[in-house]
Amino acid sequence: MTHPQVTPYAIRKIVLEQSKRAHIGHIGSSLSVADILAAIYGDLLAARAPDDPDRDRFVLSKGHAALALYATLYLRGWIDAAALHSFHTDGTALGIHPEPILPGVDFATGSLGMGLSMGVGAALAARLQGSSRRVYVLLSDAELNEGSTWEAILFAAHHRLDNLIAVVDLNGQQALGYTHDVMRIDNPLERFRAFGWDAHDVDGHDVPGMVACARSLTASQPHILVARTTFGKGVSYMENKIRWHYMPMNDAEYAQAVDEIEAANHA
Repeated sequence: MTHPQVTPYAIRKIVLEQSKRAHIGHIGSSLSVADILAAIYGDLLAARAPDDPDRDRFVLSKGHAALALYATLYLRGWIDAAALHSFHTDGTALGIHPEPILPGVDFATGSLGMGLSMGVGAALAARLQGSSRRVYVLLSDAELNEGSTWEAILFAAHHRLDNLIAVVDLNGQQALGYTHDVMRIDNPLERFRAFGWDAHDVDGHDVPGMVACARSLTASQPHILVARTTFGKGVSYMENKIRWHYMPMNDAEYAQAVDEIEAANHA
């Protein structure tokens, strides 16, 4: 079952609105993954409800992009407008990083490098329970700097967890610099294949292409989509700029950002 209301434009619009209201950053990271979340929640994730025991699981390993996930959960109908508008307020369940108190969030993330391990455990649990559910994990490329990530990669390959689909948001930057300057991860496809994974190169802003790739997966190995993305996608002055990992928008910047995503949506 597809959910046509879960679109990259709708996710980006909410990200801009709520980050401006809360006067908070992590905007570029959220814009980077909007298309990936639209592919997963709009077409791929099998889940009748956020508490369905047989639902597919999703782990947002790059927890600092939580606002994009909250927008997606709202568009999917799993949280209401009041909850969405409580983002980054006192007592809210919608913090800067996701917590499982919120419907639709199965795993708390924020400490980078831990999400894939959680996803591997969830995939193994599904196998042991005889469940056909899948597990999707969305990683940042900077998390490939983490040793724990590679331990999870080895474990998943050893157990041939073919119900596990990871997506790497390959936007080329992280909190304090560009990834190639901090720690190079050249040839990620070859690296994953060498570690026993079924690896695919995709355009991280091509929703139909990502959906088609994920639906075609048949190898009896864990799968990974290396999604080439643009940090801050859709807002010209944010694209590939490190400062938008943290900085909030002023009024003029917000107006320009909204105008640009509106124009792109109507193009």
